[in-house]
Amino acid sequence: MSWAYGWLAVGLLTAGLSCTQREAGRSMKISDSTPKMEAELVSRYGEAQRPRIQRGLRQAATFWKDTDGDAAAFEEFVRNNFAGDPAAVDTLFERCQKVFEKLDGHMNEIQVALRAQSDLDVGPVMPYDEVMAGYDPAAHLTDDFFSNKLAFTILLNFPLTTLEERLQEGPRWTRRQWAEARLAQRFRRRVPAEVNLNIAQAVSRSDQYISEYNIWMHHVLDGEGRRLFPAGMKLLSHWNLRDQIKADYSEKDGLARQRLIAQVMEHIIRQTIPAVAVNNPRVDWSPAQNTVRVSEAKDHDLGGAAPRDVTNAPEPDRRYELLLNNYRALRQVDPYSPSAPTHIARMFDEARELPESRVRQMFEQALSSPLLSQVATLIEQRLGRPLEPFDIWYNGFRPRGKYTEAQLDEITRKRYPTAEAYRKDMPRMFQWLGFSPERARYLMENIVVEPARGSGHAWGAQMREAPSRLRTRVPAGGMDYKGFNIAVHEMGHNVEQTFSLKNVDYYTLSGVPNTAFTEAVAFVFQANDLALLGLEGGGAGAEAMKTLNDYWATCEIAAVALVDMDVWRWMYEHPNATPRELKEATLRIAADVWNRFYAPVFKQRDVVLLAVYSHMIHSNLYLPDYPIGHLIAHQLEEHVRKAGKIGPEIERVTKQGDILPDLWMQGATGSPVSAEALLEATQRALVEVTALKGGR
Repeated sequence: MSWAYGWLAVGLLTAGLSCTQREAGRSMKISDSTPKMEAELVSRYGEAQRPRIQRGLRQAATFWKDTDGDAAAFEEFVRNNFAGDPAAVDTLFERCQKVFEKLDGHMNEIQVALRAQSDLDVGPVMPYDEVMAGYDPAAHLTDDFFSNKLAFTILLNFPLTTLEERLQEGPRWTRRQWAEARLAQRFRRRVPAEVNLNIAQAVSRSDQYISEYNIWMHHVLDGEGRRLFPAGMKLLSHWNLRDQIKADYSEKDGLARQRLIAQVMEHIIRQTIPAVAVNNPRVDWSPAQNTVRVSEAKDHDLGGAAPRDVTNAPEPDRRYELLLNNYRALRQVDPYSPSAPTHIARMFDEARELPESRVRQMFEQALSSPLLSQVATLIEQRLGRPLEPFDIWYNGFRPRGKYTEAQLDEITRKRYPTAEAYRKDMPRMFQWLGFSPERARYLMENIVVEPARGSGHAWGAQMREAPSRLRTRVPAGGMDYKGFNIAVHEMGHNVEQTFSLKNVDYYTLSGVPNTAFTEAVAFVFQANDLALLGLEGGGAGAEAMKTLNDYWATCEIAAVALVDMDVWRWMYEHPNATPRELKEATLRIAADVWNRFYAPVFKQRDVVLLAVYSHMIHSNLYLPDYPIGHLIAHQLEEHVRKAGKIGPEIERVTKQGDILPDLWMQGATGSPVSAEALLEATQRALVEVTALKGGR
C-alpha cells in the first residue's frame, strides 16, 4: 500500500482540502434539497425548530455520499427521520441509549474473548491466537451505520459540536444536553471499516511484541561477569525494569544492579541489544561488552535444547518498525477527519479535550520550575552520591524505602498465591479505603481478577451487567510486590470503570473526560498500596515526603510524554521514514528533552533513557495521560484528604461521567486542571522537610 502513503505524504493541508472538496461535491448534488427540506420541516414543526433543522440538515448532508442515494433519497430520508417534537426526540434518544449500550457491551465482551489467550498468562500463544487478537469485531459498525443510515438519523437530530463550542457553551449545558452531544460524537467521522481493521491489526502486533519483551536478569552479567540478580527473575520492559530500579534503592547491592539495568534499557532503546538475549534464559548477556554466550545456569522450565551457536546480532530495529506501522495505520484516518486531521489532533482535541499547547505548557511548567533542582539536591543528600540518570525513578521519599523488595515479595506471595486470592481480599481493601461493607462487596462482585501475560491492565465493561477486569502478573510462586503494586493501580481503574458506567445517569455519558482521569483515580489507589498491606510508614513529614515523590515522578513522566509527543510530530513531518531513521530521530529527541530539563540538574548530557517506555511502541500517544493524571491525582488527593475518606469521594466524582475535563475537576475539587496545586504543595513540602532535617 505504498501508493496510499505517498498520497498521504503530500501533506495535511492537501489531505484536508481534498476531503473538503469531495464533501463539497456531494453537497452540490443535494444543494437544492437542503433549503427545500428546511422550508418543509419548518412549515410542519414551526419556526422555533429552524436552528435545529438547519444544523441537522447540514450535518447529514456533510457525510452523505453518492452511494447513499440521490437528492430524492435524501429528501425522503429527512422526511421520515427528523424528530420534530420533544416526545419524538425523547423516544429516539432513549432508544439509542439502550441499543448502543447493548451493542458496545457485547462487542466488548467478544473482543475480550478474542484476546484472552494473548492477554492472559494461560499458556503459549499460537499463530492463530495472534490472528484472533488482531480482529476487531466492531471495525465495521460505524461503516454499517452510515450505510443503513442510522448514523444519519442521529446526525439529523442531535448536535455535532466542536471543541470550541463545548468549551464555550458546555458549562451552561444540562446533563441531557451533554448526553446528546456525546451521542452525536459517535459519528463525527466516517472511516471505512478496512481502515479500522488495519489499525486493530497493527496495534495487536505491537501489543504482542511488547507483552513478551522480557529480560531474564539472572542471565544479565555485569562488567566482571557476575550474576547480580536471583535465579528465575524475568523482567518485562519497561515496567518491571523500571520498578526494579525503584526497588533497588532499599537493597545493599542496589546501586550496581541499577547501573546494570540502565545499560539494559539503553541497549533496548538503541536497538543494540542482541536479538537472542530477548526473552531467552538459555543465553548469558553482558551489556558492558554487548556479547552473548550459551548459559550454563538453568533457572527455567522451558522446553527445547540450549542453542549451540549464538551471535551478537542486534534486534533489527523492530521496536521502531512497529511504531511506524502503527503511525501509518492511524494516519489512514486523517482524510476522514477534517476537523482533527492528525492522530495528534485527535488525541488532544477530541480524546482529551485539552489542546496540545496547554498540555505541553503544564508539563514544561513542572519541569522548568526551580523546584526540580531543589528536589534533586535533596535526593543527592539522601543518597550520599551525585545523581545518575536512572535516578529519575528515585522513590526513596516513599515509605516503601523501609522495606526490602524481598520482604515485600514474601508478604504479597503469602497473601496472594493466586489471582482469586487477591479478589477475595478486595472487600477488606475497599473498606480500608472508606467504602461501606455493602459498597465493598458490590465492587468485588463487579471486578474479575485474572493473571496477565504482560505487566497488567484494567479492561472496563461497556454495559452495566458485565464486570470490569483486573489483570496483573501472578507467577507460580504467588503475586510479588510489583504485581501487587500494579494490581492496586488497576483496581483504581476498575473502581472508576464500575461507578462511571453503572451509576451514571445517561449511558452516553459513561466514563470519564479522558484517560488521564482514570489514571488519576488509579494513582490515588496506588499511593495507598503499603497501607493496604498494613505497612503504612507514617511519622513526621510523611505527607511532605509523599508530595516530593509525586512531584519528582510527575516531572519524570512529563519528560517522557514530551518525547512521545515530539516523536509523533517528527513522524508526521517525515511520513516516508525508515525504522532506522525513526530510531535516530527518537534518540535525538530523547537527548534533546533530557538536555533541556535534566542535564543542568544531573550534570550529564545526551541521555536517552526517556525513550524506554513501551507505551511509545504500542499505545500511540497515550503517555501524556500519565503526567496529566498525576496532576489531577494530586488535586483529587488534596480534596479527598479534606473530605476524610477516599471511597465515598471517588464514587461521587466518578459519577459525573464524560464531560469536559475542567468541568469535571471543578465539580470534583472546585478548580480546573492545573499544575499549580502540585507546585505549591511541593514548595511547602520542601520547607517542611528542610525544617525537620534541621530539627534532627
